[in-house]
Amino acid sequence: MSPAEHAVRYPEVWRRFTPRQTLIRYAWYVAVVFIAAWALRSMDLPWAYFLDAHEQAWDLMVRLVPPDWEVLDDVIDALIETMHIATLGTAVTVVIAFPIAFLAARNTTINIVTWSIARFILVASRSVNTVVWALLFVAIFGPGPVAGIWAIAFRSIGFMGKLTAEAIEEIDQGAVEAIEATGASRLQVLMIGILPQVLPVIYGTTVYRWDINIRESTVLGFVGAGGIGILLYSTMNLFRWEQVSVLLIAIFAVVLISEFVSAAVRQRIT
Repeated sequence: MSPAEHAVRYPEVWRRFTPRQTLIRYAWYVAVVFIAAWALRSMDLPWAYFLDAHEQAWDLMVRLVPPDWEVLDDVIDALIETMHIATLGTAVTVVIAFPIAFLAARNTTINIVTWSIARFILVASRSVNTVVWALLFVAIFGPGPVAGIWAIAFRSIGFMGKLTAEAIEEIDQGAVEAIEATGASRLQVLMIGILPQVLPVIYGTTVYRWDINIRESTVLGFVGAGGIGILLYSTMNLFRWEQVSVLLIAIFAVVLISEFVSAAVRQRIT
């Protein structure tokens, strides 16, 4: 092959991907489009409803104004109950999740049996949605905030326990070995060598999960687990859209405040 032919066939142009990598990427794009099209077809969506969706949305926005501020007292009471559900649920989570986290970490667990049980609990907790947990506890405790508290707690155990267990596995083993060399007991090693290293993670995860729980607890009332969701659900069923707008504004304000509080606390921790 002459130099001229070589230059034509192999131009000196930088390419980010090789031809094989480019082919694989395009194959993935085609696969994603195919799967999305197959999913849309399988769902049998009523496309006719999309034609006037913008009109229905505008009609709903018109009904939401002006807000009926006469229900503000009831809204505040329901919001306070919602925050109590989130806060107490997070507190219960702290008591349950962190002992499980130490059993779920490979460097602090007792044996493979305790590790397997702890990991199963963390996975099972995250596998079930908060609303599903709420349905279960409503069946156990009856409608009310108690069911909401336990639903929040059981959903949060997996989240907080997993992050804490990972933090425990990443600690500095040198400090632990130094404490063990002094003849300290297993409990002393946990309290002096391990716990101080993971405390920032515990504090940060707790605050972050509390922020998430504030948001999740606003919808638990739809299944009877207390909070502002009950008031929102009943108001929507009665088509009192002016009152619904007050509820939505209140929920947005509380979530926004919790976001700022959570961010400020986590910034001070780190």
